[in-house]
Amino acid sequence: MRKTCFLPCILLALLPYNAFAHPHIFAEARLEVIASSDNHVSELRNVWRFDDVFSSSVLLDFDANADLKLDHKELEEIANTIRTSLADYAYFTFITQDGKPVPVGKPTEFHVDFKDNQLMVLFSIKPQAPMAIKGKMSFGIHDPTLYTAIDFTNDESLMVEGDGFKACKHIVVRPDADEVIAQNQTSLTDAFFNDPAGTDMGKLFATRLELTC
Repeated sequence: MRKTCFLPCILLALLPYNAFAHPHIFAEARLEVIASSDNHVSELRNVWRFDDVFSSSVLLDFDANADLKLDHKELEEIANTIRTSLADYAYFTFITQDGKPVPVGKPTEFHVDFKDNQLMVLFSIKPQAPMAIKGKMSFGIHDPTLYTAIDFTNDESLMVEGDGFKACKHIVVRPDADEVIAQNQTSLTDAFFNDPAGTDMGKLFATRLELTC
């Protein structure tokens, strides 16, 4: 049972070397960036809903009593496994302010659920240090290994909440994958062969929310 690496690595041993351009795990996502009353970024709330195939594999791996359901204990084990695995990848959460990376802390809340045969992951995460709402800020959710595609189906799936953002202009940036590959073919290939699990080429493809305040 492959639980230690989970999302980024569960299929690593089975993938061909050119798989970096073709994610094998898919999730529809929603991101809410919340402002505090003192005009700081207080938290990022994530909801991920995974595809049927991956969700079924999780059910088979963690359904200890083989009743084709996930009880509270089994869901808790899944949550702990995902949370531990994602820690090595900054929880797929990438923030910049005026071009500089903003580290994130450990999730304050982390839950999983299994509804309509799909795995759902819900968690809240905060910047590691207080982050004032100012300048140019970017918020993105992506898998740096490119094995998981985090998809925001519409622009309304990335949103801000709170009075602190009232003076900000925001746009959702959706890079064109074909253009990214064409412009970065050599670097993408070199990075993957040198260290497929340690690169962050996913940021080139990732949808992100940009704010100017």
